[in-house]
Amino acid sequence: MEVSVVRCNSQVKIVRTELAIRDELSFCKSKKVLLFKNNNRICFDLKRSSLMRGTGTQVVMKAIQFESSLSSALPAGETSTTTTRRSAEKAESVRLFVGLPLDCISYCNTLSHTKAITAGLKALKLLGVEGVEFPVWWGIVEREKMGKYDWSSYLALAELIRDVGLKIRISLCFHGNKESGIQLPQWVSQTGESQPDIYFTDRSGRRYKECLSLAVDDLPVLEGKTAMQVYQEFMESFKSSFSASIGTTITDIKMGLGPDGELRYPSQQHSQSSQILEGVGEFQCYDKHMLDHLKQHAQASGNPNWGLSGPHDAPSYDQSLNSNTFFKENGGSWETQYGDFFLSWYSNQLIKHGDCLLSLAFSTFCDSPMNLLAKIPLLHSWYKTRSHPSEMTAGFYNVDGRDSYEAIAELFARNSFNVVLPGMDLSDEQQSHESFSSPELLLSQIKKSCIKHGVQVSGENSTVSGVLGGFDQIKKNLLGENLVIDSFTYQRMGAYFFSPEHFSGFTKFVRNLVQAELHSDDLPTTQNKEATVLLSTVSRTEKNLQMQVA
Repeated sequence: MEVSVVRCNSQVKIVRTELAIRDELSFCKSKKVLLFKNNNRICFDLKRSSLMRGTGTQVVMKAIQFESSLSSALPAGETSTTTTRRSAEKAESVRLFVGLPLDCISYCNTLSHTKAITAGLKALKLLGVEGVEFPVWWGIVEREKMGKYDWSSYLALAELIRDVGLKIRISLCFHGNKESGIQLPQWVSQTGESQPDIYFTDRSGRRYKECLSLAVDDLPVLEGKTAMQVYQEFMESFKSSFSASIGTTITDIKMGLGPDGELRYPSQQHSQSSQILEGVGEFQCYDKHMLDHLKQHAQASGNPNWGLSGPHDAPSYDQSLNSNTFFKENGGSWETQYGDFFLSWYSNQLIKHGDCLLSLAFSTFCDSPMNLLAKIPLLHSWYKTRSHPSEMTAGFYNVDGRDSYEAIAELFARNSFNVVLPGMDLSDEQQSHESFSSPELLLSQIKKSCIKHGVQVSGENSTVSGVLGGFDQIKKNLLGENLVIDSFTYQRMGAYFFSPEHFSGFTKFVRNLVQAELHSDDLPTTQNKEATVLLSTVSRTEKNLQMQVA
């Protein structure tokens, strides 16, 4: 029996497909999904129907039901108008990804945790997850010498994922990560020893060495090349090396824009809880090149004295907004003419950096059939204050009476990029009262800007360990009526992810998310003997995989 998929795009394309089931479930491999008959061909409307949405368990059980009932119920040449009408009313499913460990490729450029990752991939495939995301580190691929790329371990990882039958979202990381021991390329670090101003610098002269200052984007400080030239050559090498997988296995590229891959300054540099940030952070404008830009901007504005330094009355990293006068709720320097001058320049430098990097990425990948994404932070601490200091020190001039995310959404729209929003597992009731935090209100503000500018949104959770009620909060954000979420990446795979106390909750989350979109007539029943046997097999397999990975 032939199975075809009809995509309802501007031009209808018919693509053949079949279900891929795990080897141990071989008795189900011949099962095909049916929806309606058209010219003696069994067809399935992927855009309109939810039949293919679900875990591997649900898909196979529904295939069994449909194959046994629909073939006889629909005469040749006729369409089930009831089924089609019901399918047309359903929202398109959110694509679900899971992040692989940050050190899935070690700093020595070898594939790590191979057995555990393989078992984990099979478990995710069994659940019906779309694919996985893994970081491609600049410091690993181009480690020893400029222009000398080694993609071998990443190619091996991509092949492993492809063989399991999952899709891939690549995260291009032009930053380091202390947690995983990932640094910038050695040749970049060597340059930094003689030219430390290639790094972000705070007021006390502390250097942030996990990524380059945006002030060197167009300066030839990297062995005669600018940072943007080096980034572009890296992207072109990636595209060439993975050309066979782009558009098939590799469906998404997430572009790194700064610290932790996010479009922001590294304003928070301390060890605090990942859930609560009490301090306001510090401005990162004190490297030589940033100060040169500030000086030029001040002279052009007719106030040369404003370009000598950053704000002298701003608090330090762990202090509150009232520790000094700059961020004070009433009468703070942020509301003065100088405050507007500095904050406008500081945020515009960040926007300019993002625009340049996204434009380069678009020009590199625009002819490839992939989704392009980039991440912005969810700086929700102090959001309920008028000055929003945590956002301002990170480069987002989002204060009372001013919406910084309008310009960010316009930037993404201009470069045809989707916005990745973290923190979709966070709720206001879990936040510290002292930090005046509101992740829900901030998410709502960003979403409104994205809707206004036609920017599609993808989501992420905030922490590996999870938060109380996090799965319910994610589901609430994904199935909300005001904004269609294209995809969601759950961060991330590891020992805790597959622990019994967590993985069972994740499994329930995935299945509930799918079943929320299904009509009651589409849900599998326990009356079908083969479906019952399959469900039991899947359950046992999941338990075995948990033990293997743990």
